[in-house]
Formats: sequence, C-alpha cells, structure tokens
Amino acid sequence: MDDNGYLIPANSKKSSLILGFFTPIDLAVFATGIVISMIALAIIHTSSFKVLLLIVTPGLISTFLVLPVPYYHNIMQLIANIFNFITSRRRYYWKGWCVTNEDEK
Repeated sequence: MDDNGYLIPANSKKSSLILGFFTPIDLAVFATGIVISMIALAIIHTSSFKVLLLIVTPGLISTFLVLPVPYYHNIMQLIANIFNFITSRRRYYWKGWCVTNEDEK
C-alpha cells in the first residue's frame, strides 16, 4: 500500500449521525409521533385500554420506524430499499467471459 492512500474506518458514517444512530429526519419523525401521542393523551381522558392503545399508536409507529436494524440505518431505510427494489426497473448488463465483443475489434 502506498503512503498517500487513506484508510477509512468502518464506523466513519456512524460518527456523522446524531447520537450515533439518528439523522435529523429520523428525529423529526420520532418527535412528531411522540408529540401527537402526548397531545392526544392530554386531550382525551379514557379508561379503556383499546382507546389508550389507539391514542399512543403514532408514537409506537414512529418509534418502530427509527429503530436501528443490522446492515441498514433503520427500519424506514429498509422499507424504502425494499420498495425501490420492487418498484424500480432493473436492467442488468452482463457479458459472459466467453463472449467476444465485436465493437472492440
């Protein structure tokens, strides 16, 4: 290896995240869900467990979306990658090792 090369550590992207896990969008999604749940809890007084579960659903969903998962930043990024894989057109260019290219001659 020459002396002018740089070795980038594997965790260099993690250091650019807030608290090592979150981007500003993640925090906005999480804060929005929690704030909606807190406002609904303050406005609606209930003793029913089903209604209480319905009230805290925005907070639970936003928490679920920003949870970190292995090999992806978070579940929101994983869902976006799956959606892009399913909906985008894929065009694969491949020439086998035994194929000769007429343009190169």
